[in-house]
Amino acid sequence: MLVEETPLEVSLPLSVKPLPSPFPSGCPGLLSDAMTDVPVDSAASARTAAPEGLTLAEEEELRSELAKVEEEIGTLRQVLAAKERHCGELKRKLGLTPLDGLKQNLSKSWHDVQVSNAYVRTSEKLGEWNDKVTQSDFYKKTQETLSQAGQKTSAALSNVGSVISRKLGDMRNSATFKSFEDRVGTIKSRVVGSRENSTDGLHSPSGAGDKPPQDNAPF
Repeated sequence: MLVEETPLEVSLPLSVKPLPSPFPSGCPGLLSDAMTDVPVDSAASARTAAPEGLTLAEEEELRSELAKVEEEIGTLRQVLAAKERHCGELKRKLGLTPLDGLKQNLSKSWHDVQVSNAYVRTSEKLGEWNDKVTQSDFYKKTQETLSQAGQKTSAALSNVGSVISRKLGDMRNSATFKSFEDRVGTIKSRVVGSRENSTDGLHSPSGAGDKPPQDNAPF
């Protein structure tokens, strides 16, 4: 069985009634008064509250002095920048390099350190400690021990040198060393003698007369 669908018709009112106001009708300025209570952002409201113990006059005086000091600081910075530029121009004309300036600054800094009270006091303390250490019994005993050790070492080295010299002398005086020297001398004499004989044979006149002279005349 089929059901015929009919469109749903919704009737809207031609006029919309306004919603009732939450504020009573007898208080027309209530909303405007509430809006006027909102603080307006201004320089006075942005200013922080004055510290405790200061009156408004004292606060204004301090703020005025702070503004003057900040203005003076800005002026001094500008003057310092101008002086630095002038100093750089003078150094450039004199041929001074940044390395020279660095050396001068280091020398001045080291001089300032040397003449400072902390450096002087430290030097004095180190001098006092050095005197106490050198005058102590422990230091004296240690120095004596090192001195004795050095003397013993020198004596031992001297003894070693004398022993080596004596051993070398005994070796040269031994029969084996003398026999070795004799053999070396014999070999040397033989070598020298053979060289002399060969030289005499080359320069002797009889050697040149063994062969008849060649006739180099052309045909």
